[in-house]
Amino acid sequence: MVPVNRILVPTDFSPASKQALRYACNLADVFGSAVTIINVLENPFARIASSEMYGPPPVQFLEELERRSRGELEAQLTAEEKAKYSATFILRTGAPAHEILDYLNEPCGIDLVVMATAGRGGVARLVMGSVAEKIVRAAPCPVLTLHPFDRVATEPDDRAA
Repeated sequence: MVPVNRILVPTDFSPASKQALRYACNLADVFGSAVTIINVLENPFARIASSEMYGPPPVQFLEELERRSRGELEAQLTAEEKAKYSATFILRTGAPAHEILDYLNEPCGIDLVVMATAGRGGVARLVMGSVAEKIVRAAPCPVLTLHPFDRVATEPDDRAA
């Protein structure tokens, strides 16, 4: 079996991505893996920033957004879990699929990506495409995707009784 030393978990802080993190932690328990959690902060002004009418985005707003995202990112695991999984937290700004793939193509030692397939829906998914789909197609390592309605691996199996 191929060793799984480090697992990457992209998160948008949604319930589905939190479920994917729980699944990744269960896998990390089995393989003795470290866990890296990445969040990509999309600049809400990126699409309108090129317009002269709006001017540059307010720096304080972006700094506050980054500060909050960093706090929420590191709150994904307890202190005990951070130590247990040798957790690393990555915060990037940009287009999620692009930034995640850039990270994966760096010498970061990721052996497996575990991510939820939910996030954007409806028209946004049709226009911009699924982040999970882009990662699956272009990642240099295996990608395990979880449907948002899959049972969480930590739930007891009623059939076992």
